Amino acid sequence: MTMLFLFSCKQEIPKNELLEYDGKFPDESSTDIELIFSDDGIKSFVLTAPVLNTYTPNDSQPDRNYMDCPEGIKIVSYDENGFEQSILTADYAISEQHTRTMEARKHVVVTNLIKHETIETEQIIWDKNNKKIFSNVEVKQIKADGTINYGDGFEADEKFTKYVVWNPRGEVLAEDIDD
Repeated sequence: MTMLFLFSCKQEIPKNELLEYDGKFPDESSTDIELIFSDDGIKSFVLTAPVLNTYTPNDSQPDRNYMDCPEGIKIVSYDENGFEQSILTADYAISEQHTRTMEARKHVVVTNLIKHETIETEQIIWDKNNKKIFSNVEVKQIKADGTINYGDGFEADEKFTKYVVWNPRGEVLAEDIDD
């Protein structure tokens, strides 16, 4: 007669030993991250972040499938010759896998390095499917000549080379007015 005993042990990790960000527990976490995005082998974007967390679906949260950067983010876009075109920085970013969007929040600054123009706002959405960025909240536009305008949002191509500010108001130089 043979007897077989099977034992299973499950040891819970104390909650104070788990990695936590704002009450969320990531499945993976990386520090000092640099991601390079390319199109046909040509570098188009470089994302850097002090922390990148990944959240995957589980039994209690089947729709959970995103990454976030709770300590800030920097994205640099490049032209086809490898020159920097624009820089986006923010204090927080989240990338939703199912919608293919990234949202940057808190002290968001996007600068066109060619035109030397900047947009400051509290939120920007990057729609990866349509290759555009936009904001539906108030923006501050700082032009190369130092003039400052405000608007109710903006829309741009994903590399911030062409953009339009919605309902602009603020300073206008007389030479900018057409007769």
